[in-house]
Amino acid sequence: MDEVMMGSVLASTLRVTTPLLLCALAGLLSERAGVVDIGLEGKMLFAAFAAAAAASASHSTGLGIMAAIAVACAMSMIHGFACVSHRGDQVVSGVALNMVAAGLTVVLGIAWFSQGGQTPPVDASVRLTGLIPSWSEPAAAQAALGPWLGAVLGHGVLSHNVLVYLAFALVAAVWFFMERTRPGLRLRAVGENPAMVDAAGVSVAGLRYSALLMNGVLCGLAGSYLTLAQNAAFSPNMTAGRGYIALAALIFGKWKPVPTLLACLLFGFLDALAIRMQGVSLPAALGGAEVPVQAIQALPYLLTVVLLAGFIGQALAPKALGLPYVKER
Repeated sequence: MDEVMMGSVLASTLRVTTPLLLCALAGLLSERAGVVDIGLEGKMLFAAFAAAAAASASHSTGLGIMAAIAVACAMSMIHGFACVSHRGDQVVSGVALNMVAAGLTVVLGIAWFSQGGQTPPVDASVRLTGLIPSWSEPAAAQAALGPWLGAVLGHGVLSHNVLVYLAFALVAAVWFFMERTRPGLRLRAVGENPAMVDAAGVSVAGLRYSALLMNGVLCGLAGSYLTLAQNAAFSPNMTAGRGYIALAALIFGKWKPVPTLLACLLFGFLDALAIRMQGVSLPAALGGAEVPVQAIQALPYLLTVVLLAGFIGQALAPKALGLPYVKER
């Protein structure tokens, strides 16, 4: 693999990993607090729609991101109202959010924009661009830094927008919050032994709602990335299962930030590789036929199934995950 191809695969991996990582960190926060979040897919989808709709209407990147965060946080609060306040089934609530998001985004898109559920393209001036835009092309980065450094470091690492770097910085921030701060330790404790937290005079419901609020912020960032950076507009079901892949990465990472990052990078690499492998042919010894595009595109999803089948029984989830807390009297 030459340096240009290596840099392109690296750049694609980081771009594809970003929404997965933001979504997986969102799930990590809520699930370490004891709240199962199957609704990551729906939150990210509705946030993507809100970001595209607000940004195309206001011509403001900031308003688009704020709208995405507000919608995702609202969905998290609905999930909390159903599961924390009223002790409903957390899986059923999450699936319901996914179904509502998949349908309502299309209905609103048709009603507001009359484009078959899509939003108008976001103006180029509103979209998130790389910190060094010219380095999005390998040739420009190579001219500035030399052949190898330009392709791999310049184009592969330094050509991205701020949300990419924020997503990776948040891995360290979430780790520090969970491991080194009092609120983070309390949040972890409420996912393991909520009765003990309650006995210490700390509100179990308050901690779980706080985790869900942070969850909504990260899902909002993931959704806004899809329509303000990765794509130019919203299209129905554009998340294409990324929320479920993020959930698989979270389980594979055993609800820990750094292993979850590595799992997301693995999924991102396979997705980037699938893009580069389109049109490849089998070796002559195997017939030389072209590999079907669908088989290549299915690689990340097949890995999701394999990981869940092989590791879900080995991963130790928080002890109170999915269990509604009933205060003893």
